[in-house]
Amino acid sequence: MDLSERKKKILRAVIESYVQNAEPVGSKAVADWARLDVSSATIRNDMADLEEKGYLEQPHTSAGRIPSPKGYRLYVNELMEDYKLSMQETERINQTLRSKMKALDRVIDEAGQIVAKLTRYPAFALTAAPERITIRRFDLLLIEQNAFIAVVMTDTNVVRNKLFRLDRDLSESQLQMLGTLLNTGFTGLTLGEFGPELARVAQHAAQEAYELIQLVVTFGAEVLEELVKRPIHTAGIANLLGHPEYQSLEKAQPLMSFLSDEDFGPFPARAEPGGPTDIVIGPENVAEALKDSSVVMASYDLGDGMRGLIGVVGPTRMDYAKISARLTYVAKGLAWIAGQGGLPPMAPPGGKDTKEEIS
Repeated sequence: MDLSERKKKILRAVIESYVQNAEPVGSKAVADWARLDVSSATIRNDMADLEEKGYLEQPHTSAGRIPSPKGYRLYVNELMEDYKLSMQETERINQTLRSKMKALDRVIDEAGQIVAKLTRYPAFALTAAPERITIRRFDLLLIEQNAFIAVVMTDTNVVRNKLFRLDRDLSESQLQMLGTLLNTGFTGLTLGEFGPELARVAQHAAQEAYELIQLVVTFGAEVLEELVKRPIHTAGIANLLGHPEYQSLEKAQPLMSFLSDEDFGPFPARAEPGGPTDIVIGPENVAEALKDSSVVMASYDLGDGMRGLIGVVGPTRMDYAKISARLTYVAKGLAWIAGQGGLPPMAPPGGKDTKEEIS
């Protein structure tokens, strides 16, 4: 690049002043912004040279200068300093990310309610992670002398971060060493393997170092636990009472209580995402409460190693073909929403007409 250090400072001052104020920048503003110990005439000459080289533009003869696309490109490539997020910004971003996850949970919850109305059976919907999830990488970013952000990435490409405030100062070199210890000892481990490794580290690490390691590892464990265990959304449990098999309260109560449990299950999730539905009939079910009922499930891909499961529970005399078709369509729609961020295109007509009301 054919610019002197002073001209680089002038270009940077023009760009940052213009970005903030949206007004053409004159030599006096540049001198104040860049704190250059030179005359206004020298700055004007340098700005004229930057304009001649295509880095600045002058919209009017008597006005100051504004950056050109070439000037912005040079700024982005070479002059721009890394921006460090403030604590307030990181907390706000985390809050937004959490709200986005809640939005996904709302979609899944609403999908369960739709299925319950479509089928007139109790419906459930949940997300599930792969059986083995580990931390792929830890990244630690120093924000202030006594605060840092821990970023963890799982082997399913899920990324989470958390801000930690300490009661003592921490240097960049200490944080780098901490990151090395974490990436050496705690990557590739499942949630159940964290405890034994922490116990081993406790025997060798200094007390202060161990406390920091424990802080970040605990956060990593929380991330893995969040991904492994997701809430189950249920809808339409009272629909059971509309079927002859469950009109006896003695027969319906155990199953309704089972479905009301936030962590009910287990379900044999054999269905592959996007594949045919999985139908588990009567005694094939693992849970005792389901031994006289059937479960129909459809699985769908949520990305990042996550998958969803949506299904219904009802008597063994279900119309399995109809239930399967409806669940498959809903599952494909959920996969589309997760991947595309909107509703899927309408399917072409071709099914049999039905006079059933979906409400």
